Amino acid sequence: MKTNQHHFLNGKWKNQPSEINAEKCQLVLAFGSSDCIVNPEVNIFLKSTYPNANIVFSSTAGEIINDAVYDNSVVVTAIEFEKTVIKCIETNINQQSNSFETGLYLMSQLAADDLKCIFIISDGTFINGTELVAGFNKNNNRHIPITGGLAGDAARFEKTFTGLNNVPTQGNVIAIGFYGNDMLIGHGSFGGWDEFGQERVITKSDKNVLYEIDGKNALDLYKQYLGDYVSELPGSALLFPLSIKVNGSDKNLVRTILSINEDEKSMTFAGNLPEGSKVRLMKADFDKIIEASSTAATNSFTSIKTHRPGLTILVSCVGRKLILQERIDEEVEAARSILGEKTTITGFYSYGEISPFNVGSQCELHNQTMTITTFTEV
Repeated sequence: MKTNQHHFLNGKWKNQPSEINAEKCQLVLAFGSSDCIVNPEVNIFLKSTYPNANIVFSSTAGEIINDAVYDNSVVVTAIEFEKTVIKCIETNINQQSNSFETGLYLMSQLAADDLKCIFIISDGTFINGTELVAGFNKNNNRHIPITGGLAGDAARFEKTFTGLNNVPTQGNVIAIGFYGNDMLIGHGSFGGWDEFGQERVITKSDKNVLYEIDGKNALDLYKQYLGDYVSELPGSALLFPLSIKVNGSDKNLVRTILSINEDEKSMTFAGNLPEGSKVRLMKADFDKIIEASSTAATNSFTSIKTHRPGLTILVSCVGRKLILQERIDEEVEAARSILGEKTTITGFYSYGEISPFNVGSQCELHNQTMTITTFTEV
């Protein structure tokens, strides 16, 4: 596996020296701010540079390249695989009946005996991430690793843009299938947030819209905990996500609030919150959040053991970026310290992260985590 990286910053391209054969390159990943990623000149440059590659675009809430985080730029990673075959499929939510059917369709298009893993780049505003993941899981009987993330739009939560081989637009979901036994996939996902307060039960919800906790209005209850942050809703909700344990599961998921409805007294989250699930509020511990990146990186070695990754994709939550602020580079550096200096690192800040909890388990939608996927050809 060979890689080459480019960085579009302040209207100019910064290109790194590389031995990659541009005409043999099969995959290009372009992660950029909403304004930059829809710039037609970016698409033109990448198509002319890598004429035979599948080019996958995603808007972000921040771009990751090597051990640094940027805003208002585009980070590009081109990959030339030596033995691995890839297949990219795109669909739009308007072409499917719902998010579940979107995942089901994409999985059916990629299914094959030698499918090694799937990486998803999804719209972050029109898609219900929980339902999308459920669609992918429906017929994934072999528990093929499925990872990825939902596109971002800084902290605006207005429009996200994704695309395959064209200037990205809204509502698209792209799935990349990797085929062959020469590819080793590692994955890890960890949050590092602290739970506080008593455990409560969701008593009224509709998919990802929460109405009542313990029989009380959820929004009013939530506001009691926010104190001075109430006036900054919904943005301040990123600082206080919910930990959810779904109907008897021993695994806790994290859910981030996307919006609030003062008239209905409801809150819309990035993933589903089934009735009967148990929830607790969470708050940030800076050092634990940064340390979580090291944990996610360490966990990514579970399936690849002593092999060192050639490519690493980091997908971290916008909420972590807003919390860490000037310390944001530290969580990328923490991951790099575990992954090693030789791996090519790219990634973005997202509206949701996709990864299994453990090797051999189904994928889940996460919020407020650092999620890491590694690729190694052997």
